[in-house]
Formats: sequence, C-alpha cells, structure tokens
Amino acid sequence: MVRRVGGLEILPPLSAEEEREVLADIESGRVAAHQLEFESDPQRRRELRAERDRGERAESRLIQSTLALVRHRVVERGYRFSDEDLELAGVEGLVNALQRFNPGSGARFSTYAYYWITKMVNQAIRQQAGLTESEMEHILALQRLRRSDLTKTFSARDIASALKITPERAREIRELERTFVNRMIVESDREVGDLAQSVPSVDDAPHWIIETLKRLCGDDFDAFWQWTFRTMSIEEMARGRGMSRQALSKRLERCRRAVRESPEAERLQAWFDRR
Repeated sequence: MVRRVGGLEILPPLSAEEEREVLADIESGRVAAHQLEFESDPQRRRELRAERDRGERAESRLIQSTLALVRHRVVERGYRFSDEDLELAGVEGLVNALQRFNPGSGARFSTYAYYWITKMVNQAIRQQAGLTESEMEHILALQRLRRSDLTKTFSARDIASALKITPERAREIRELERTFVNRMIVESDREVGDLAQSVPSVDDAPHWIIETLKRLCGDDFDAFWQWTFRTMSIEEMARGRGMSRQALSKRLERCRRAVRESPEAERLQAWFDRR
C-alpha cells in the first residue's frame, strides 16, 4: 500500500551520502535556473535546462523522503494523522525548510526541517483549538516544563516561576493545557487505527535495535518502547504494572539516560528520527 502525505508518496529516508548527492544536484539546479535567465546560446540553454530539471527532481525526492517526519510530528503532537489541515501544514513547513536550508551548513536536512514542520503544525493546531499565539506559547512552555521532570507535579507557583507569569495566569494556562490535551486525546481516539499504523511495532524494527534497547533497558524495554512511540500513556502502563506513575517515570528516565549515554546513541537516534 502506497503511503501518502498531502497527496505525495512517502519515500524511504535518504542516507547521509544520498542526501549529500541530492543536495548537490539541488544547488546545481538552482544555479542553472538563474543562469538560464541570461543565457542566449541554444546549446548552452539546453544544458542548463537539463541541469535545472535534475535539480527540481532532486528537490522532489528530498521532500518525499522527509515526509515520514511530517507524519511522525503530527502523531507525536497527539492528533489524528488523517487531519488534512495538519498534513498540509507539515508539508508547508517542509517546503519552507527546503527553501531556506543551507547545504553547506553541515547539518542534516531532516534536523533543520524538524523545526519548520513543528512550527507550522503547531500553528495549525493553535488555529484549530482557537488559541492565541501567546496562549499556545505558554502551553508549549508548560509541556516542556512537565517533560523536564516527569516525577514532579508542578504547582501554579512552580509554573508561574518557570514561565515568568503570575500565579493567576499560571492557573489559567494550566486549565487551558488540560482542555487542550483532553481534546487531543479525543481526536486521537477517533482514528486509533491510523495512529496504530503509524507506530512501528517491535516486529518491524531491525534486530540490532531491539537487542540494543533490551540490553540498555532490561525489564523496562516494553515500557520504554510503548512510551517512546506513544502507544500507551504513562498512567496506563503504570496501572498495568501495579505501580505509581512516579515510579514508572523514574524507570523510563533511567532508560532514556542509558540510551543517551550509550556508545550506540547516535545510531539509535538516527533510527528513531526516521520513524
């Protein structure tokens, strides 16, 4: 079955070497397109048109090979992926990234594109939720604060101090975030089939991924996998294991630290990024 985003077919991610080749073709194609405006020799114009067209095909390939990142980001935000507005917003972010990306920066395109995809998807979500830019920024800041310490319950005073707002405003933002998250859960439940298809199962992962994570996480491998790909909430997993949310959060943080500090961290991160 052909997977699509915004009407475009999702292609497999490019390797670092393939991306360098594609970026070189894109850069050459853009130079050729500029030179074509001033060239009058018929033979040279044909050569420049061929180079321009090759660059445009390379752009399409780079976009399509990064579309899986759009899918990942929308699912990660907690919304059903079939929402066309979020699809199109993610693709718009991807195109913006391509127009602004500097191939000579040394960074991977997917790393640079992630910012623009996130920006446009968050903007679309904000519009759907009827939030102001300030409210959305505060909600995202609050969510980052919560992720900074999964074992802690943040009071209105804690939130006010971290976000540099008044306690009264902190309580308002906390209530807005609660409503916002509840809406995300409802939307996700409507399309649970789509969400399940977008999350890789253990059986789909390469053998080395599974073996490495099992070695690093031990008995908490299943919980780490489910938490990483948002197949279950921490509360659901904790209830299933007969433990508190705080206890499971501490275990998951140990897994994260073990993965982050392992010699395979870069290779693992590259695989996760492609999901």
